[in-house]
Formats: sequence, structure tokens, C-alpha cells
Amino acid sequence: MRTVGRTALAIVSLLSAGLALTACTASDRPSTLTNTPSATAQQQADPTRASEADLPEPSGPPCEVAQYVVTGAPGEKPAITVPTGCAPQDGLLVEDITEGTGPEIKQGSTASLHYVLATFRDQRTREASWDDGQPFELADIGQASVIQGWNEGLIGLKEGGRRLLVVPSDKGYPNGQGDIQPGETLIFVVDAVKVEG
Repeated sequence: MRTVGRTALAIVSLLSAGLALTACTASDRPSTLTNTPSATAQQQADPTRASEADLPEPSGPPCEVAQYVVTGAPGEKPAITVPTGCAPQDGLLVEDITEGTGPEIKQGSTASLHYVLATFRDQRTREASWDDGQPFELADIGQASVIQGWNEGLIGLKEGGRRLLVVPSDKGYPNGQGDIQPGETLIFVVDAVKVEG
């Protein structure tokens, strides 16, 4: 009987201790413990963000225009192969892939444009108007609310034409935009579907 009494007393003592521990509130915990995720946890939550920030700066001689490979027929979604072993050129690169035969974009023109955007450092295609099935409508080209690389680089593109634009960060997103890193070179292939004005 004494053994049963001691066991019951031990169980009651353990239960009491357990209840006391569960009754602690957050303010009872040491101030050094926080709910802030560690850097490792943040990297695991968004691994692409960390890897993009860690990408090395491109090096080597300036890329030649021919090293930017664009495949796909006019009127179809193009694919961009970003060159390796070279660095983006200085300034805005504008190169017609297919010469259009219709009206040309001038200052103040309105145009319907299909485009694909890739980024240089990670060689990723970021977005494409083709995926939405609708061209991008842009008015007042030259002064439009788009990146400067477009305002400058679209002038002279003719309806039915396809153009490569390699945009340095100072004419794109110098401070970054969304998941595009600051200082990133942007590569666009733009099709002029319709040009007015």
C-alpha cells in the first residue's frame, strides 16, 4: 500500500509541475528568444531570392550583338538565349531582328506590342505578353510611363517588325523591381503588332 501511495504522490507532483510549465506566458520567456526567422529559414522560404543576390557580376569582353540568340518566327513567341562568357555592353543596344513594313513608331505614337523579357545575370525569362494572349498597349511612346530603355529603344520600330533591346540598369530598374535585382541588365524582344500616329 505504501508503494501505491508513493507512486500516486509522484504522479500528482509531476502533473502539477507540468501544469505550472504550461501556464507560463510569452512574457515569462527570456527576452533573447524571438519568433524572428533566422537567415537560413528566410533563404529556405525564398531560395531564388538568395541565389539571385549571390550571382556574380558578369565579366569578360562586351557581348557582341550576334551572341544574343533569338529563336521563333515573327508573330510567334520568341525565345531568348542569353550569352555567357561576356559582359553586357555599355549603353542601350537596339537591333532589328525583323524589319517591319508598316508605319514606324515615332515620338508620341501609340502601339500594340508583344514582348519577352529575360534578365542577364540569371539568364531567366521573366515575363512575356504572349502568355497573356494579348499585346501590351502603349501610348505616347517617348514619354510613356515605362522604362527609359523602351521610350528610347522603340523609336523607329516598324509595324510587323521584331527588335532586340538590351537595356542597362540605368535605363531599366537601377534600384531593382520586384524580384529583379538592382543593377540588372534587361533583355527584351519586342514585336510591333500595330502602330498608330
